[in-house]
Amino acid sequence: MRKPLKITLTLIGAIVAVPALALGTTAIVNAVATESELQAIEPYGELVPVAGKHMNVVDTGSGDETVVLLPGLGTAAPALDFQPLITELRATHRVIAVEPFGTGLSDQTDTPRTAANIAEEVHEALQQLDVDRYVLMGHSIAGIYALEYSARYPDELVAFVGIDSSVPGQPGSTDGVPTDGLATLNRLGILRVLSALSGDLYAGTPFDDETKQQMSLLSTRNATAPTILDEMKRAPENFAALRNAAFPAALPVLLFVATDDTDVPGWIELHDRQAETVDHGETRLFTGGHYLHHTQSPAIAAETTAFLTALPAG
Repeated sequence: MRKPLKITLTLIGAIVAVPALALGTTAIVNAVATESELQAIEPYGELVPVAGKHMNVVDTGSGDETVVLLPGLGTAAPALDFQPLITELRATHRVIAVEPFGTGLSDQTDTPRTAANIAEEVHEALQQLDVDRYVLMGHSIAGIYALEYSARYPDELVAFVGIDSSVPGQPGSTDGVPTDGLATLNRLGILRVLSALSGDLYAGTPFDDETKQQMSLLSTRNATAPTILDEMKRAPENFAALRNAAFPAALPVLLFVATDDTDVPGWIELHDRQAETVDHGETRLFTGGHYLHHTQSPAIAAETTAFLTALPAG
């Protein structure tokens, strides 16, 4: 998460101005289309039991190191979103993409989306896979969850690798995320209309048309469901709870930082300072926006492999 999601006054005004009859029509079209789309979602990965529910994971590749991928806030289909990076890493690493509750093909949950609960659930999923030594690699707000995770399970982590990951105390991190009304807008079909008008959000990325379609379908299913909305609402709380947190000094940390998105003042400097809090911390600057794993996966994989190879044995 780089900054809170915003619904502009212009958008709200436009919605208010839409005649009730038109809204009724979009709502009916949306309901019919949604039901049809949900039937078109294709299974992938495997479901593991966690906290009495099922969490979906994609477990692929082989190698001496295991890399566990955690998504950013609001990612509707994490294992598909990470597909370019998984493709690059799996030739030399075992790669496990975890889809936390409310994302991908995982179940919804009523358990509050606190950093502590998310960390515990991810850990339980890895225990189900008999994974107890691994590199944690996280995008965006996963950088905050990783602080909680590393405090709980420090002996299991080989390193943390951040993909434009969030950092404690970043400007705007405790601002509220406006989620009220998103579910209603979705039910009325307004979000579907806006999505159609926005064009191809993945233009210029390596995703094929089938994967883009599946991500769109899972966005329809998950993006305004209760679990993700609860996580969005609790984002300021999670940032505040970990404001003074730091990674264990002995944990190697590699941070990939995007240079093209300047939404957060001092973004690069924040990561430089975080890298300095551990005995072996490094930053790498990459040209690109927040979703570096969409555009810089070959470089991320190569830099990660080199970083891990250079670490002292044990």
